[in-house]
Amino acid sequence: MSVRPLVIIPDNRLRLVSDPIVRVDARVRALVDDMFETMYDAPGIGLAAVQIGVPERIVTVDVGKRRAKEEEGDEEGEKNPIALINPEIVSASEDVSVYQEGCLSIPDYYEDVERPARVKVRYMDLNGEIQEIDADGLLATCVQHEIDHLNGVLFIDHISKLKRDRVIKKFTKAAKERATR
Repeated sequence: MSVRPLVIIPDNRLRLVSDPIVRVDARVRALVDDMFETMYDAPGIGLAAVQIGVPERIVTVDVGKRRAKEEEGDEEGEKNPIALINPEIVSASEDVSVYQEGCLSIPDYYEDVERPARVKVRYMDLNGEIQEIDADGLLATCVQHEIDHLNGVLFIDHISKLKRDRVIKKFTKAAKERATR
């Protein structure tokens, strides 16, 4: 397992539509291991493969510690890692929730985003078996955020154009400054 570098906006790879995984093999499992290592190191609660430069339909999430902290004030909540391969939302609630989202590919920027409060997601697990998960609360938000990544959509696409343009301008300027050093 190794920590991989994160892809940061305005990198165009974040707008790629990721390719489906045909079969789960040792390469996919090793990639998932690297994704968890990278996600925990960042630290984050979700990561899409495209965020480490691999445009494949793989997502890792773990809201266990964050959920325990929110619900019980427990800083040391249990890990609950979930790897979702070829995830797809098969149903979503009409009621919505708002969470302040951030993104490892858009460091230190947070904004309220409204999404369906509950979703049912079908995916393949690390054994290649089809699974379904009913997600609500933070897990629902996180899974939707990461599936968006697989489709080239960023959480800033869910906020006003003015705010989105400001964020993109800020990160574009920072990228140009880094390139000239």
